[in-house]
Amino acid sequence: MIQPPSSAIALSRPSLVFMAAIHITDIEAAINHWRHRAPASPDGLSLAPEVQALGEVYALMVYGRATEIDDSSLTPAAMAAWQAWYDTTPDTPCIAICSTSQGDDLCKGCGRTFDEVQFWPSFTPAEKRMVWRRITLEHSAWRFNRYAERAAEGVTIPGVANGTLG
Repeated sequence: MIQPPSSAIALSRPSLVFMAAIHITDIEAAINHWRHRAPASPDGLSLAPEVQALGEVYALMVYGRATEIDDSSLTPAAMAAWQAWYDTTPDTPCIAICSTSQGDDLCKGCGRTFDEVQFWPSFTPAEKRMVWRRITLEHSAWRFNRYAERAAEGVTIPGVANGTLG
């Protein structure tokens, strides 16, 4: 089970006491990203280097029945490919309705804890993805229901042009 980063963060944020793990679904998403960007050779016999590096990680995870892998155990090629995919994802789950500034321990808007909001810039990509996974699984923050339109990336809302009704 995923250990949320907030359980290990003190206000001084010295160092986290949990393993920054990458979930297998992120490895799958990164593989699909690279399969789209760099398809196999025309003869279909060789994969792009990024797909091959991530595919090896995925295969070992499946073989070992692991759902997470320590980010420090990825090869440099696999980490570079994963990082390139990560760079295409939204950086923060924030929807500009932060109830932690009102004194809440958990933001109603994005689902992050006060400490996660405060220390987000210092989180590693793997730590950020762990938080994203947790709030997605909880599915209780307003970004998933009441204000889902604010969280939609690149979605056009009928009747709304350039951010205004009209």
